[in-house]
Amino acid sequence: MKHADMKKRVDLPEATFEGYIFDLDGTLVDSMPVHYHAWREALKRAGAPYEAFLEDEFYSCGGKSAQDVVLFLNEKYGCSMEPTQVAHEKRAIYLDMLADQGAAPIQEVIDFISSLGEKPPIAIATGSALPGALQTLEVAGLTGLFDIIITPDDVENGKPAPDMFLLAAEKIGADPNRCIVFEDAIPGIQAAERAGMQCAIVRRP
Repeated sequence: MKHADMKKRVDLPEATFEGYIFDLDGTLVDSMPVHYHAWREALKRAGAPYEAFLEDEFYSCGGKSAQDVVLFLNEKYGCSMEPTQVAHEKRAIYLDMLADQGAAPIQEVIDFISSLGEKPPIAIATGSALPGALQTLEVAGLTGLFDIIITPDDVENGKPAPDMFLLAAEKIGADPNRCIVFEDAIPGIQAAERAGMQCAIVRRP
């Protein structure tokens, strides 16, 4: 990896890999602020305490499925929120906010993908459900860039388990040990390590 330059969002790999796997929110698209405000509104409606899921805690859970986030908050704050219902409401709020506010691609990462050639061995492995992931890509102008999109619905265990990245490597026909993951959040970084993959960390702006 190149020496860290804090003016850059990511230190791009100098080596060549068999597969390149990308998280979505905060890695390909600057959509994390929209997700954060959607979570705050959904949790408010569900009756969660105000201190639940403030910004630092939100970012520490990046990449987890929405249901896993609700389960985590229930345990930590003694809540009894219904995971599927709150997750569904959060996703609906997110889509409304995304349509209203938009989200820009993280250009350094997109330019790197373009440098890999016409049909690079790439996949997305995201904690978002597929409808939200597709809408995020569309709003950011990235529709059609990825043929393979892995979501928590495709595996038994989401991040920080390695399942999503291992499935993504299988789908693009790459040896996991010869893959690199682009990630912005701790659960995803942990998942990449557990999958035996290198990781390029995308920093928050």
